Order: sequence, then structure tokens, then C-alpha cells
Amino acid sequence: MKVSAIRALPIAAAVLACYAAPALAADAYPTKPVRMIVGFAPGGGTDTTARALTPKLSERLGQQVIVDNRPGAAGNIATEIITKSPADGYTILMGTIAALAINPTLYGNLPFNPLRDLIPVTQAVDSTNILVVHPTVQAKNVKELIALAKVKSLNGGSSGIGGAGHLALELFNVSAGTKITHVPYKGGGPAITDLLGGQINLIFATAASAIPHVQSGKIRGLAVTTLNRSKLVPDLPTVAESGLPGFEANNWYGLVVPAKTPKPVVDRLNKEMVAVLNLPDIKEVLFRQGLDAHPSTPEAFGKYIQAETAKWARVIKASGAKPE
Repeated sequence: MKVSAIRALPIAAAVLACYAAPALAADAYPTKPVRMIVGFAPGGGTDTTARALTPKLSERLGQQVIVDNRPGAAGNIATEIITKSPADGYTILMGTIAALAINPTLYGNLPFNPLRDLIPVTQAVDSTNILVVHPTVQAKNVKELIALAKVKSLNGGSSGIGGAGHLALELFNVSAGTKITHVPYKGGGPAITDLLGGQINLIFATAASAIPHVQSGKIRGLAVTTLNRSKLVPDLPTVAESGLPGFEANNWYGLVVPAKTPKPVVDRLNKEMVAVLNLPDIKEVLFRQGLDAHPSTPEAFGKYIQAETAKWARVIKASGAKPE
């Protein structure tokens, strides 16, 4: 064997070791607890989704998955945390339509770009929002609400600036010619609490947070924001059929990880989360909370995020919505 070849052996071995180490780490993943960051306060739709899924995900991964609530700035705080976390699969984000598809346009100067700095794992759930009002609001349907909003000052809460509820309100204002004032909160839970107390007039709320209170009569449901009626509340019409044709404001959450996370780790997370979302008992739990399980491939979720980003960018520009 030539001397040059002998000298090359350690170099070759070192190069192979560099490629082998990440693969071995991915094969062993996970070897410690996993942190799932949620960008909203306990009690809202994102939080209830995460807490419904993590026990089964923990079982399948063989390690505890811990929910870590980091509310504020419509999910921007949580999203920035995940983009700065090690790309090893031990810090994951239950992302929302706000954080992943709306905020990049709404804020414009964020220190991160979801399309660049995050890797989609799977969409988790799909959900309609429900337009709900406090009983003191003298409107029994969407047309009456529009008429009332044109002669009286009304305000509407949301889980935060840039959230699906906020943009649904902005789309409503643009479509109906109203000027309902937006009141942002640090999650759907606090917003619902103030609606129940009469501090705000209305919310485009997640079905998970609204349905129990609609059923109890504490708030009044007027319409759902999807194009078709929801099986969850079949008696409620859509906003589109109630006077604003074409109105649609869907809500969704999904799992993402930092860019450069090894593909085997992404694939393992996708495999286990998809399996959890397909469990009949999990589907039933989610359905009772107003959520539809919607597992997907990383590629399909990535394309959906891109499409939603483009859609809501048009709404933001048309409405003139800005961070408050």
C-alpha cells in the first residue's frame, strides 16, 4: 500500500464518522424527553390540541413529551424560540396558521421566516371558527350583526394579533364594510373569559373554546367560518350563506421543527404523530373539542403552508391590518 493511501485512511475514516454520527443519533432518537412549545395560553384551541395528543405521542416515542406554553405576540415568541433551538428533534412546535402563514406578512420584519427556518412535520388538525357574540349584543344572525356594527361601535377579541380569529375579523370588516375594533389577547382562553364577562362583544373563536359555552347559552353562536356547515354545529349557518358570499376563514395547527433537523428524526416524528392522529379515540377526543384530525406528509404540509401564506397576504394587504 502506498504511503499516500495509508495517510488518507484516517482522513477517510473521519469523514465517514461525520456522516455516521448524525445517522446513529437519529436512529436512537429520542433518548430524553421532548418539549412541545405552544405559543398560546392554556385553555385555547392550540393548547387543548397539544394536550390531547402528547400522552399518546409520549407512548409511541418512548419518552415524555412535555407541553411548554410560551404565549405572546400571536405565536411569534414561541416560533422564534423554535427557530433558535437545536435541530435535534427535542424541541418541537405546535404551530398555528398565525405563526406559520399570517405573521410573516402582517409583521414584515420578523427575525425568522417559517418557510426558511422551519421544517414541516405534519398538519395536526383542521378546525372551523365560530362567530359568537355576548347575549347583550342585539343580533341574532350575521345580517343583523352587520347592520348593528354600522350604527354602533363594537369590538371583537381574538387569541392574538395575526391569529386566525383576528384575520377572520379583518376579512369580515372588509367583506361587510364594518369597522369592528380588534382586541388582541394572549390566547383563546383569556378572550373567551372576557367575552363571557361582557368585556368584549364578539369573537371568531375556535370551536373547541366556543361550543361548550354556546351549548350552555352563555354566548350566542351566529355562524361558522368554513364554506360548508360543520358537523360539530350543524344548525349554525356559514357566514358565506348568511350574507357574505365566498367568506372562508379556516383554522389549523401543525407540527414543525427547526431547519436542519435530520430527515430520519423528521420522518420518525411524522410517523408517530400520524399514527396518533389516526387513532379512533384521539379522533373522537379532538372532534368533541371541535377539531378534525388532519395528518399529512411533511411535503403536503409544506405546500399547504405556502398556499395559506399567499392567501392571507392578500387579505392583510386588502384590509390594511397592522400589528397593534
